[in-house]
Amino acid sequence: MEKDVSRSSLDVRVIFALSLTHFIGDFYSSFINPLIPVFVDQYSLTLTQVGLIGGIYRLLAFVVQPSIGYMADRYRTRFFVLGGPLLAIIFVSLVGIAPNFTILLVLICLGSIGSSMFHPTAAGMVSGFAGSHFSFSLSIFNMGGTLAFGVGPLFITYVVQRHGIAASPFTMTIGLAVMVFLFRTIPLPVGEGLKSLGFIHSLKEILGDIWKPIILIWAFGVMRTFVSQSFMTFIPVLYSREGHSLFSTGVVVSLYNLAGTLSGLVAGHLSDRMGYKPIFYSSNLLATLCLYLLLFSPGTWIHVSAFLAGFFIMATLPLTVAMAQEFSPRGRSIISSLMMGLAYGTGGMMTPLAGRCADLYSIRPTLSVLAILPALTIFLIYWIPERKRNPE
Repeated sequence: MEKDVSRSSLDVRVIFALSLTHFIGDFYSSFINPLIPVFVDQYSLTLTQVGLIGGIYRLLAFVVQPSIGYMADRYRTRFFVLGGPLLAIIFVSLVGIAPNFTILLVLICLGSIGSSMFHPTAAGMVSGFAGSHFSFSLSIFNMGGTLAFGVGPLFITYVVQRHGIAASPFTMTIGLAVMVFLFRTIPLPVGEGLKSLGFIHSLKEILGDIWKPIILIWAFGVMRTFVSQSFMTFIPVLYSREGHSLFSTGVVVSLYNLAGTLSGLVAGHLSDRMGYKPIFYSSNLLATLCLYLLLFSPGTWIHVSAFLAGFFIMATLPLTVAMAQEFSPRGRSIISSLMMGLAYGTGGMMTPLAGRCADLYSIRPTLSVLAILPALTIFLIYWIPERKRNPE
């Protein structure tokens, strides 16, 4: 089914399909990290090789998204939005039967490329079917990915624990069934008129006079991701060392991620009515407060504070994409890739800096310094002009 429309009203079916695309692609991408302990045992990996897995995943799944976004804006095709999740479904599912570490890396590379393919295209398509509910629709789309990273690890670890790592290829049946629905539902993307331009000229055409606010939004996204990913990485280590069970620390991570799913919806809904800046200011100030609560809460209160910390630190993730797209309505795929891919990947790749500081000064003092960053980065948003909201 191929449609070529840009609607003035909300198209629930297409927004749902795009969100499902985000969910199913990230659902399979989320298998990699929780399976690393299994890979270590199966292939006798060194920590350097473990780091290589994480580095390749972040590089191919996030940092290369701008080039994919450029191609998606250049060519009017469903290849990226449908081919991307299909690659992730097939190749990530096959990691359980990789005969050696080299083949494992190849499978992870192909799955990560698939992840980078669909993100900018699908996010760029949301605005054409959101009507006056753009921020909320983009929050729904973002929820698909956040929810996937919340439930995907639980699903794959259950399957592997019950049936062994060799059973992982059977998980692709779920994804392939979903792809049948997506193939019948996802419309043809609307072209951006950039086919005759090269990559650099496309960026100039897209950014034009609004490059300054785009850079500020991008820098904000990088710092938010740096803080969020650092807490997500080192909080389980901190509380595990202090005697909390593996299940307890796992609940902390799940609550942290699932809270981000909910807060993105709330933030998107409110920003459609109040504008972006009030949401950025309030969520960042509350994020700093709740991150400190997470660091110093006693006993089981860490679960409550983990939910609150994840709720506020991840609330603005869809808003950075929405704000950037409103500043630059042309080249929406490239803009989305800069905010969702390059910003997220850059922030994620900065987490070794937090690890190095934690080695030198221990985890809690390091995270205590990082917790203040959300409040400090408000000044980046202050210098961004607020866009006028369209009345409903």
